[in-house]
Amino acid sequence: MPVIKEESLASSCHFCGRQRDSQKLAIPANAELKGLLKANIPRKESAAICAECLELLKRAKAQIESHSTIFDQNDHVLPTPLRMNAHEAFTGRGVTIAFLDSGFYAHEDLTKPVDRIVAYHNIFAPDENVNALETSDVASWHGMMTSVVAAGNGHLSEDFYRGIASDAQGVLGKVGRTGRNPEKNIQQGLEWIIEHADEFGIRVVNISAGGDFEQTYLENSLCQTMDRAVRVGLIVVCAVGNAGMAPGHPVLPPASSPAAISVGGLDDQNSLDRAKRGMYRSSYGPTIDGLQKPELIAPGIWVAAPILPSTPTAVQAQLYSTLDAAADDQLHAIIQCSPGIDKDLEGARDLPVPLLRQLITIKLREGNVINGNYKYVDGTSFASPIVASIVACMLEANPKLTPQQVKRILIDTAERVPGVEIERQGWGVVAPRKAVEVALSMRT
Repeated sequence: MPVIKEESLASSCHFCGRQRDSQKLAIPANAELKGLLKANIPRKESAAICAECLELLKRAKAQIESHSTIFDQNDHVLPTPLRMNAHEAFTGRGVTIAFLDSGFYAHEDLTKPVDRIVAYHNIFAPDENVNALETSDVASWHGMMTSVVAAGNGHLSEDFYRGIASDAQGVLGKVGRTGRNPEKNIQQGLEWIIEHADEFGIRVVNISAGGDFEQTYLENSLCQTMDRAVRVGLIVVCAVGNAGMAPGHPVLPPASSPAAISVGGLDDQNSLDRAKRGMYRSSYGPTIDGLQKPELIAPGIWVAAPILPSTPTAVQAQLYSTLDAAADDQLHAIIQCSPGIDKDLEGARDLPVPLLRQLITIKLREGNVINGNYKYVDGTSFASPIVASIVACMLEANPKLTPQQVKRILIDTAERVPGVEIERQGWGVVAPRKAVEVALSMRT
């Protein structure tokens, strides 16, 4: 059955009002598209629209379907401490988390009002100092997001989008340039952390990066380094990856190491209702050694994270956010004064206000934009630092905890998701408040 019915009509589009003499106008046959059209043109029973407006309707329909859950009860993404019921009194004070990632940026959520980045190391340029973090490049965004998800204080959101360990300090280790980080790079970065753990007070390590191939931990060099890191007292948290049930995509080093706390993804549907909990498309074991991985899960979707400043994405997000908050009579002028940022908006600057509002909403949703400074992201890369941030709060409550005790507490306090296989969720969803309370009770 055809999606649209076409008619040769020399007329104007009933949606945007523009003359389309040289084009065929279309009457949508899809019931949902017709519903969207009728909602915008209530007086027309059978409105004919141009190809551009038809595409706009299709994009609107896609966004409604893909975001219906997240915006069903809330008109914004919930902050991580709220959705996880984190303990308000513990925010990682006095604890240092090290992050290994492809690159980093000194985001204001880490540097203001107090700079909490205590060290930076680039395995490709060991003499490069922390000033290099003030310039964003193509490799900066991922590590910036993981570090801020864990330890950001929400400076650019008036403390709203902060991490659970919002007072923790950070050590940033660059182990990649773009894309995937090879195992040898991750190992080199981890070796540097082991060597400098005492110097910078590092207690927790987050690794949101995967290895090269499946290999037993008894023979894998990175896994052996992981074991050494834990033996010297470091708690290492790793993302398991996002391959879901795809064949040939097992949990790889370093997450396959028995020494790691390996984290998969939860989909809580941006809701505080635990009955809505489900699974993100995480990789899972058993590993080649028969180990259960992941051990735990944490939010792997709808996670608020910063947008890398001074990038086209940041400029677009600022424009979308400005337009979304602007009065109707300001929209055309704002678009007119913002050339070269978004070609769709430029081409639509003469559209009626209702259609502009529709397009602005589509742009916000397609870009996962929360506001001019934040977007929502997905991946176990962001579930892992959430668990690392919880560990930092546990260590604030009880600095004497060993890596083995931390892992046991997290497992013992985790909450199983009903109806989900153990292989996918491990011992369940991390429970920050319970974990901190148990850690506190063990303090002597």
